[in-house]
Amino acid sequence: MRLETPPPTEPVPDAAEVVRRTAVADALLVADQADGAAAADGVRPDVAAELELIAEATTLQAQQLGGEYDSGLGDLVAEDARASPSATTPEETPRAVVRSLRDAATRTRAAADQAHAGPLGRLLGSISAAQTLYAGDLARLAGGRGPALPPTEIPEPAESGAEPSDASATPASAETGPAAAPTGLSAEELDVLVLAEDSAAYALEVRAAQADGEVRTRAHDRARLHRARAQAWAVLAGTDGTDQDPRRVAYALRDPDTATPDLARGLEEDLAQNYATLIGIAEPGTRAVLVALLTDTTLAATQWGAPAVPFPGLPERA
Repeated sequence: MRLETPPPTEPVPDAAEVVRRTAVADALLVADQADGAAAADGVRPDVAAELELIAEATTLQAQQLGGEYDSGLGDLVAEDARASPSATTPEETPRAVVRSLRDAATRTRAAADQAHAGPLGRLLGSISAAQTLYAGDLARLAGGRGPALPPTEIPEPAESGAEPSDASATPASAETGPAAAPTGLSAEELDVLVLAEDSAAYALEVRAAQADGEVRTRAHDRARLHRARAQAWAVLAGTDGTDQDPRRVAYALRDPDTATPDLARGLEEDLAQNYATLIGIAEPGTRAVLVALLTDTTLAATQWGAPAVPFPGLPERA
């Protein structure tokens, strides 16, 4: 028995919970579609294997985000409060999975930029990079339009009138508009980033000079890009051309017996970790370029042979 009171209702989610639930729903939708598409008749074995990998990865992502919300009210919630419009059954084809991954990556990327809590933003940024990677891999296998890559132009200081640097030389993206300069980062954190980009460029320049063919071209192109990014971050930090500029003329090289693709893969993975770390530190609304660069270095690492993982840049979740 109880006093006559209104029936219990579900708590109203705050902004952070809405972001989390949306990311979980996106991940679970992709997992369900990928499972169904992998089991469909006529799907090639290589496509089915990729779909199974995607289903497993997105299920893990949903779990790490906290899973589906359960208020615990159960049957106490009034039937009319639980009622919801009937949803159509999602299409379970490889191309439908590509579309869902593209849409999820865009939403999750925006959520990573705006999430109030740094750790949640860092996790969302990593997941968006993985979704972009999986969408591209599946599109190449099964057809369909691959994901639009986010712009990676590093913002210049407000007082600077310099022309854009080569740091913006990335594939065209459907996302337009200048990104805000990251705020909330210390001078020491920016110095670490400048050094990481510049030392990666130096290592790749040395290896490009020692290699030939496609490896030489790829190493040279990435070295040029990393050098430009180091310069852009130094300008943004205000250390370019000053005594505080952390860059060096030369850097100690890694094991010379390491093959160039393995070396390049490690460099890109290290940079991805740096960008993921800074996503968790930067203030909301200023993380977009960091998320984009996490995505870029993740894609570059896989082009050098790194496996696709559910949480790029987050070694503790490996």
